[in-house]
Amino acid sequence: MLVTDRHRLVAATGALPGDWASILTAQIAGAVAGDVDLIQVREPDLDADTLTRFLLRLFAAVPGSQSRVVVNSMVEVARAVGARGVHLPERSPALRDVRALVSTDKQWVTGRSVHTIQAAADSAGASYLLAGTVASSQSKPSGWTTLGWAGLAALVSAARDIPVVAIGGLSTGDIPAIVRAGATGIAGIGCFVPRGPVDVIEFVQARVIAMRLAFDTVGAVTYTEEPDR
Repeated sequence: MLVTDRHRLVAATGALPGDWASILTAQIAGAVAGDVDLIQVREPDLDADTLTRFLLRLFAAVPGSQSRVVVNSMVEVARAVGARGVHLPERSPALRDVRALVSTDKQWVTGRSVHTIQAAADSAGASYLLAGTVASSQSKPSGWTTLGWAGLAALVSAARDIPVVAIGGLSTGDIPAIVRAGATGIAGIGCFVPRGPVDVIEFVQARVIAMRLAFDTVGAVTYTEEPDR
């Protein structure tokens, strides 16, 4: 899963702040080209109208993006633009209430961020859980509690049959440990942000392909002990 952060993307690539829509569209186009499973559009400081306009232009410009985008928090925006679904914070309204709004759409995806075992256990009705922060991450403040591999494995166990995606300070090299912990995917912000004036589409596409290949080639084994980092 690609999680967007247009401010971080603009700063890293040296793009002009006013060009955020085009650079973000390029990042998402690269993810789609690499066959990413989901794209969480997480831009909390955009108002609903601006986000709606961006998403409608994105879906028109990048074929295949609409069926992969989940919108962070803004359920009504996700419904209005016909996105794949919504991603909810841990302290969000009950999942079943959100799913009731779209109960006629069997393809609707409802994701939820979880940071504790209790939250994972209380997530009945979620399509997937985003578990973190696994390791130290630039997107979290100093002192933020990390799960580590044992903590991730505990959340996976508490989630029971809900797929768990790991996030926070992770890269392609961590995928074997993610699989050992029982998670089924990796999500990130920084791992999809290139450094410098490079072709954003090509960079993101290559990163997604590398991640998918890593998942396809690692053996699914049970977590037994804290792996070395």
